[in-house]
Amino acid sequence: MEKRIENLKMYPFNTTLMGVLKGVFDYYDISLSDAWLFGGSGHAFLINIHEQLCPSGPYCWNPKTFYELLRNLGIEMKDLGFLHRGSNPEEIKHVEEVLKKYIDENVACSFLNMENQLIFGYNDKQFLVRQPWPKDDLPITPKTLTFHTWKDLGDEVHINFYSFAKIEKAEDETIIRHSLSYAADMVREPKRWRQEHYYIGLEAYDAWIQAVRDRFGSSHGNWWNGTVWSECREMASKYFVEIASKYKGSISEKAMNLSRQYKGIAELLHKASDKKLADDEKIKTLLSSREAEESCINEIEEFLHLF
Repeated sequence: MEKRIENLKMYPFNTTLMGVLKGVFDYYDISLSDAWLFGGSGHAFLINIHEQLCPSGPYCWNPKTFYELLRNLGIEMKDLGFLHRGSNPEEIKHVEEVLKKYIDENVACSFLNMENQLIFGYNDKQFLVRQPWPKDDLPITPKTLTFHTWKDLGDEVHINFYSFAKIEKAEDETIIRHSLSYAADMVREPKRWRQEHYYIGLEAYDAWIQAVRDRFGSSHGNWWNGTVWSECREMASKYFVEIASKYKGSISEKAMNLSRQYKGIAELLHKASDKKLADDEKIKTLLSSREAEESCINEIEEFLHLF
């Protein structure tokens, strides 16, 4: 027996959570651009850095507000639970039965282990899984998830499962106001979203700079964090272009100015991602990005008063 949701696809973003979600929005026939997804969900404004530049930065943060912003866009993301290699077999069996039931009902599901991946079906032996970058065929992003053992994941099993449902979306102005308030809050109150050993907002830059000083600047984590957060800021830039297109006068002008600034931040973070970049130049680049980020947040707070 085999059950497939054939038209559930994944997008090859570096930010695999967004790759999953763009596929989910398409599957449920909710029309929105890549930039509106990144921006409206607030993810375009997130930066989360581990104190030793672990590549887990893009995955280990408190998503509670993110889930609320997704609801504004028209999707309810439900956490089905966290499990690991030593989890009780009954717990594993239960979550697998829940996932099968959802798939039988043509409900989109996903998991996060090393990366976010969509589950598009199952057969007698395993779940069928979309890979974020199929041409790379990385061991950390398997094509299947074998029932009970999850042997496809190798030695590292720390997995969250999710389901997605279509709901009524909010008005554009609500999406904009809530997402930009979140962007500012992550800088003003970063402890609300950070986990132990990780840093969010401007504190993320401070942690990154210290990690470079501690000789982690040439690490895989430096490259991956820079790659993901640069993509997010690129989408922030495009999000403000879309906001500008919906308004006239000062709102449009300020949105375009913010778009230009976030484009610059994306370029700085891309530069900082280079593992071969000298530490002093990397620190200088990160300081410039931090300064630009702080300026943007100040402008966003002023921008919000226009609504």
